[in-house]
Amino acid sequence: MRVKDLLKEKEVTAKELAARLNLSEGALSQSLNGNPTLERLNQIAAALGVSVAELFEAPKADGTSITCPHCGKPIHLHVE
Repeated sequence: MRVKDLLKEKEVTAKELAARLNLSEGALSQSLNGNPTLERLNQIAAALGVSVAELFEAPKADGTSITCPHCGKPIHLHVE
């Protein structure tokens, strides 16, 4: 899921998202790192103003950078 990317794009913190969902940050993190229900995915998508599909779509990029699946930081590739 690309919730971290969407949070950055929307300039929303995980704490703010958790508050919008009436969850603790820990409960939100557990949902995102586990297997969230469709209901929870709908809630997250609505809170971010996106569709559920957008939570899973690959980000539109120029093909020279990827996101680290562990820390969420961008990794820029040098393509020759």
